[in-house]
Amino acid sequence: MQDSPGSLSWLEAELADAFDEDLEMEISDPELSLALRRIYKSNHAPTLERRHYFEALLPLQSELIKLQDWVASTGQKVVVVFEGRDAAGKGGVIKRITQRLNPRVCRVVALPKPTDRERTQWYFQRYVPHLPAAGEIVLFDRSWYNRAGVERVMGFANEGQVEQFFEDVPEFERMLVRSGIILIKYWFSITDEEQQMRFLMRIHDPMKQWKLSPMDLQSRVRWEDYTRAKEEMFARTNIPEAPWYIVEGNDKKRARLDCIHHLLDHIPYQTVTQDKIELPDRVFDPDYERQTLPSELYVPKRY
Repeated sequence: MQDSPGSLSWLEAELADAFDEDLEMEISDPELSLALRRIYKSNHAPTLERRHYFEALLPLQSELIKLQDWVASTGQKVVVVFEGRDAAGKGGVIKRITQRLNPRVCRVVALPKPTDRERTQWYFQRYVPHLPAAGEIVLFDRSWYNRAGVERVMGFANEGQVEQFFEDVPEFERMLVRSGIILIKYWFSITDEEQQMRFLMRIHDPMKQWKLSPMDLQSRVRWEDYTRAKEEMFARTNIPEAPWYIVEGNDKKRARLDCIHHLLDHIPYQTVTQDKIELPDRVFDPDYERQTLPSELYVPKRY
């Protein structure tokens, strides 16, 4: 049966609205000086055109829905770890992964600093409750690798604790894999210059200043310390059961697409046959009269 022109117009409007929502996530209008804008553009390689970016992103998000359906129907358990330098783009790719997924299936874990009680526990203990049950995907926006990075560099963990972490984490991750968890680890890498520019953009953009913390600013001062910590982390935790994958993040759009494509390639999901959905007819009660609600219950129309 062919759709009527009216229904097609309605559908096109809905699709346009969805596209506008995607566009809104991409648009950034920081209150930067024109000079800073020129500096950023002159030092940044050309990125994908917006149209080409969305032409690639939307099919990938469609595949993520298939992945979600497969995980839910087969009872799989998936953990994806996102690590990297501050402002490297971890949050951006996580948003695009979760944007169209069911939050009951796919959830993000971004833990705050440990409490006094948690500091006395087995180091991995605070992460274990957030691991997935059957039919769940968990994305860790930073993870137990805090100990190998910020905690080590900033002095929140001593060398003995760091050494114990390096001894424990390979076996911890092997245990996760043996339990049936699909574990994938990403490190988002950016250059010194790119991080500096992104920090400057955050400083001058009131809508992004919340992303900057004293720890972020210290990461600029201790860039080389973080580099050395990262190199040892790779050397000691890149195990066959859970290898590291590095995402080059200087180009945000390409990094998002590359990471999502890689994630889909590394999980053996299959298309799950769905029951055909039919909208049932509404039941009308001729004796029911809808009540008029008080006007103060309504949100004022301001737009």
